Amino acid sequence: MPKIIISDTSTLILFKKIEQLDLLVKVYGNLTTTPEVAAEFGDTLPEWVNIQEVGDHKYQLFLETQVDKGEASAIALAMESTEALLLLDDLKARKLATMLKLKFTGTLGIINKAKQLGHIHKVKPLIDKILETNFRISQSVIEEILIINGELPPK
Repeated sequence: MPKIIISDTSTLILFKKIEQLDLLVKVYGNLTTTPEVAAEFGDTLPEWVNIQEVGDHKYQLFLETQVDKGEASAIALAMESTEALLLLDDLKARKLATMLKLKFTGTLGIINKAKQLGHIHKVKPLIDKILETNFRISQSVIEEILIINGELPPK
């Protein structure tokens, strides 16, 4: 398990929207985020979310030329750790994290891990809730995660 789990805003917001914010602490324990992400979240974060400033603000400003402020701060903070896992959904941010050789997962990866750890019995009800929000997931990705979790027969 990585030493530090760093969340971007979109992950926190989405899990709050589907009323599963506590699933994050069940899967990862304490999370870390930045003041920028906390501000974008716009609500009080649970006590298990630690807020940490980025050390190199110049690097963060550089990253802000590529992605939004919250994502840039989360990525910059991850770069300062030897073993970080980023919770990111934005495609542009994920591409940047890949270029920087950072480890990351997204909402569906978190849900998949929650199922593997026995925190949820099925992934489909959570995917259905996600689809009621403005979060977009391709049908092929949905089918793939359902197959992986034995909730849809393989093609």
